[in-house]
Amino acid sequence: MTQVQDITSPMTALEKRATASLASIYALRMLGLFMLLPVLSLFTEQMPGATPQLVGLTMGSYGLSQAILQIPFGLISDRLNRKTVIVGGLILFVIGSVAAALATDIYGVLLGRAIQGCGAVSAAVMALLADLTQEVHRTKAMAVIGGSIALSFGVAMTTGPIIAQYFGLGGIFWLIALLASLAIPMVLFVVPNPGRVKIHRDAEYIPTEVGSVIANKELLRLNYGIFALHLILMASFVVVPLRLRDAGLDSGQHWLVYLPILVTSMAAIIPFIIVAEKKRRMKPVFLAAIGVIILANIGLLLLNKQLAGLIACLWLFFGGFNLLEATLPSLISKTAPGDLKGTAMGIYSSAQFIGAFLGGASGGWLYGAYGPEAVFAFSAAVAASWLLVACFMRPPRYWANLLLSLQNIRPEQLEAFSAELLAEPGVEEVRLHPEENTAYLKVDSHSLDKAALNQLLNRWQ
Repeated sequence: MTQVQDITSPMTALEKRATASLASIYALRMLGLFMLLPVLSLFTEQMPGATPQLVGLTMGSYGLSQAILQIPFGLISDRLNRKTVIVGGLILFVIGSVAAALATDIYGVLLGRAIQGCGAVSAAVMALLADLTQEVHRTKAMAVIGGSIALSFGVAMTTGPIIAQYFGLGGIFWLIALLASLAIPMVLFVVPNPGRVKIHRDAEYIPTEVGSVIANKELLRLNYGIFALHLILMASFVVVPLRLRDAGLDSGQHWLVYLPILVTSMAAIIPFIIVAEKKRRMKPVFLAAIGVIILANIGLLLLNKQLAGLIACLWLFFGGFNLLEATLPSLISKTAPGDLKGTAMGIYSSAQFIGAFLGGASGGWLYGAYGPEAVFAFSAAVAASWLLVACFMRPPRYWANLLLSLQNIRPEQLEAFSAELLAEPGVEEVRLHPEENTAYLKVDSHSLDKAALNQLLNRWQ
């Protein structure tokens, strides 16, 4: 792809096509996974062989296989054709969905969920996106994919119960298989083919950098955060659908709860996101959101037998959850050095999937052994431990990532180029990787003079 060293330039048509198609592929896959969250425990509870422990394992099993395979799939895609790896992962996802759709007992669904998780294509999709976008537009393209995931979550939580009412759990799995199947020709024929495959430190896991990322205490705190958040989500949803049913709400009507809760809670968090980002009050907003998760779970512990109490506590929970789900990746991006962002995100994603697995497993065990109150008490305790860890985090630096091409910079000019960049107002950090033809910058958007920076870049063309 032609390098355009203009940080104010719009995306090219090819980049827009790549971003839209890969975001759609991501959304189709995640839509299917999220559809199961509000209904899986309701329907698997009735299956032959089902126990609360097995229901919980079924809820979280995809997370274990996803955590194990997502980084290896990404690394393999560096050596093979990225599209081949993505299509292979989608085929595994389809096979797992079909296996679960055909299952006649809990063990078949458990196996299908585990196979679904083997289709761990997230890292390969992000790497392909990096191949197809210029450095100056990559962060924007990744944000579009993040938005597609959030939209999928909202749509899936409301449509899952409706589809399950008319077609059962098997119908949802068949729909998931169909959506993933539709993504395959999109990968092959709609997503552009990259000119060449190379390593992108902002988007990919670099094994040699793992030590640096793990040694970063601030990143470890954030990794614990996403681990705790998805553990709490999965543990809670082992029992939340069951409590809604037992409180008198038919399973086919659960969408009447989820839809208004998701819409209104998303609207309610917008001012807090603005305060966190624009007013640079990220830490207090972040801590307050964890506090809301604690309050929501205490409320669920005390009020889980009353429909009105359940609805009120779920509204609080999703408000806190959506705010944290939005701010955690932003904090990772702000905290990780620009050339370690891909590795940091790889470890972060693994922590998320491990949390989902352990959440399902622990939620099922606690529900079976001690009842639903134990699940909510456990979730509140996990959230409290997260709040304690997060209290010691440093206030984040409000720096954005900016990538520049080094294609026209000769090796002997790199030191002078770096010095000129650092002299520009708003440029806080420069890391050069000539082997990748990329400069990774951290910039303060409030003080960055884009016109002046463009003039500097033009002098070096």
